[in-house]
Amino acid sequence: MKMIGFYDYTVVLTYLSLMSGATGIMLCLNGIGHPYLGMFFLLFSGLCDTFDGKVARTKKNRTEQMKNFGIQIDSLSDLIAFGLLPASIGISMLRYALRMPGLSGFTSYVLTHYAKPTQFILTFIAVLYVLAAMIRLAYFNVMEEEDQNRDETGAKIYTGLPVTSAALIFPAVLLFHLLLRADLTLLYFGVMILTGLFFLSKIQIKKPQNRGIALLITFGAVEFIILILKLLCLRH
Repeated sequence: MKMIGFYDYTVVLTYLSLMSGATGIMLCLNGIGHPYLGMFFLLFSGLCDTFDGKVARTKKNRTEQMKNFGIQIDSLSDLIAFGLLPASIGISMLRYALRMPGLSGFTSYVLTHYAKPTQFILTFIAVLYVLAAMIRLAYFNVMEEEDQNRDETGAKIYTGLPVTSAALIFPAVLLFHLLLRADLTLLYFGVMILTGLFFLSKIQIKKPQNRGIALLITFGAVEFIILILKLLCLRH
């Protein structure tokens, strides 16, 4: 049976990134395991996204249809993995904090005295974050299509913070969690606000080259290792 779409090696990493993001969302929303479990899938999606463009450009005889298809599925995958998944992790953290016994500090005070308004506000923040990610990706799609008419390598300068940066930003909240040993649910949503604003800002960010990519991968690997250690500690 013939199917629509493309299924060669140039799109495998993009498909894996989407599947990883979707899996993370389902685990978070179903309440399976600790909320930080979703971070594994966020980091894995980030790893796939790092190399999907490089892999796609190794095929020299791609048609315009294949190029445009790759651009579209890449943005749709990014919306799932770096838009919806971080928002779902935040909602899962909120639900976890509401049920956490012995929660203390500012988060405890807010959730105890203003539970309903806080849930509404934080959920609205998550929705706005996803909207900001969608707008950023749609804007990039337009610019990417223009750039492909001039240069096969794509744009060298990003306008606005790339949505894929979420793969490093939100796991970094875990590092603060380990240092402060405090519930960081409210901080997570604060970071979500700032990240969404930077998605839509007109700041100019140079596209990282090989050395920059290596540094980002190293940072992500450190986050991944710390995440594993944290989850192992939670089991004991």
